[in-house]
Amino acid sequence: MTTKTSEEESLAWAKKAYAKLKNKFVNEKNIKFRSKLEEIVAKLLEGLGVSYEYESAKVTYTIEHNYTPDFLLPNYTYLEAKGYWSASDRRKILAVKKQNPELDLRMVFQSPYNKISKKSKTTYAQWCERHDIPWTHYHDIPLDWLV
Repeated sequence: MTTKTSEEESLAWAKKAYAKLKNKFVNEKNIKFRSKLEEIVAKLLEGLGVSYEYESAKVTYTIEHNYTPDFLLPNYTYLEAKGYWSASDRRKILAVKKQNPELDLRMVFQSPYNKISKKSKTTYAQWCERHDIPWTHYHDIPLDWLV
């Protein structure tokens, strides 16, 4: 005698079968793992009765790099000259400023009113102002920056 399965049970079975076919590693807790090894470790932990959370925490980290400013002036002011200013360069400047708050770093732009990207309305100048970074156009470097 066969028993009827509910639509919910059929759907659950179909999803499980589909996950196996698509090589998604899913355990009984319905967790999708990124690799087969992670699934094996999870099964090991479960078998030993060890509770766990999978990828539930985010840990920040910093990769240390060296930044070489374009110009160091006698008054210990650093000038960074930029034509095109990429997103990675902007992230770098923010990281340098955050990790070295005593550093007097100032931006000198070829075109300070260029947009930071095609999709943004923010200019290089506005971005600097938002992040409290002094900036100027290369034609208009203030004398008090230089002495």
